[in-house]
Amino acid sequence: MSGTGRPADLGVLQALVTETLLALGENPGRNGLLKTPERVAKALAFMTQGYHRDIDQLLNGALFPIEYDEMVIVKDIDFYSMCEHHLLPFYGKVHVGYLPNKKVVGLSKIPRIVDTFARRLQVQERLTVQIAETLKTKLNAHGVGVVVEARHLCMMMRGVEKQNTVAVSSSMLGAFRTQQQTRLEFLKLIRRSGVGTSD
Repeated sequence: MSGTGRPADLGVLQALVTETLLALGENPGRNGLLKTPERVAKALAFMTQGYHRDIDQLLNGALFPIEYDEMVIVKDIDFYSMCEHHLLPFYGKVHVGYLPNKKVVGLSKIPRIVDTFARRLQVQERLTVQIAETLKTKLNAHGVGVVVEARHLCMMMRGVEKQNTVAVSSSMLGAFRTQQQTRLEFLKLIRRSGVGTSD
């Protein structure tokens, strides 16, 4: 689940982008492309920064002991990732629920965990499982449920070219897997309209 820990090599990336432009029949020396290799290198480094994040460091000091055993849900977490098959973006929303086991995590940490795994070359199914397994392990939670809904540019811009297709994946662990009532409650709550809106 961890990356190399090595920062992206911007010089190598820039050279490769230049070679790619040449291979496409473009002229990297023309005015509009002069800064493109540098920009693309920085963009790729940003979009894959999750390889260099440490989950334990991210969670440091944000686990709080509490006698609370009802479901905690953070839904509609926006994410952006890169498909490892075509190096094209996929993006959407992540919904997370867990049943605490004598401790809860600071709410802002859940989107940060999502971003840590999304900011890597990914497939949606692996992303879903990594988020769920990390929360289950780090919180020692009674159960974790994760649902990811995403649009994939590799399906929209090329291939089948279907513009309105949404891929949905889920990972249910612990009580979310073994107890149907818990799973159904989670799925019902993530479908409910948000705060300040009508159902």
